[in-house]
Amino acid sequence: MLPVLVVLTAIELGSGIVLDTFESTLLRYPTLLVLVPVTIGMAGNLGSILAARFSTALHLGLLSFDTDDDRLVGNAVATMALAVTVFPLVGAGAWLLQGVVGGTRLALLTVVAVALTSGVALAALAVAVTTITTYAAYRFELDPDDVVIPVVTNVCDVLGVLVLFGAVSVLV
Repeated sequence: MLPVLVVLTAIELGSGIVLDTFESTLLRYPTLLVLVPVTIGMAGNLGSILAARFSTALHLGLLSFDTDDDRLVGNAVATMALAVTVFPLVGAGAWLLQGVVGGTRLALLTVVAVALTSGVALAALAVAVTTITTYAAYRFELDPDDVVIPVVTNVCDVLGVLVLFGAVSVLV
């Protein structure tokens, strides 16, 4: 696991560097600053939930990596549905919290749109990363319980920053 952890540490450093490049945007729109940890955390959580489900199904011999596998497709669709329902609430909560603490500079619908857009994109990426990582663990005969969740959460941290600021640059 040491090589995997070293690579994941480097990936996390990349996430911090990317976050630093958007400092002026975060200071201009504090609501986005509230969204950063929540968005990153939710993406990692969605990926971790999916990874745990895939890992359990794999251990039980119930998961195949065919595109017509009901378990694989059903869990991916459930992850996307969860993102569609949770991320608008995250955006509204971030807007409300910032409104209570110090006032908002962005409209509620803008913050919700940023959260929803980034959340759906992150969920799709989390599904892809989780599926690929679980399959790689299976192929290399590694225990997916040990490998997949750390990889997914770290990769989703970096992707979370990139996708969030991609959505901000398009919608704000």
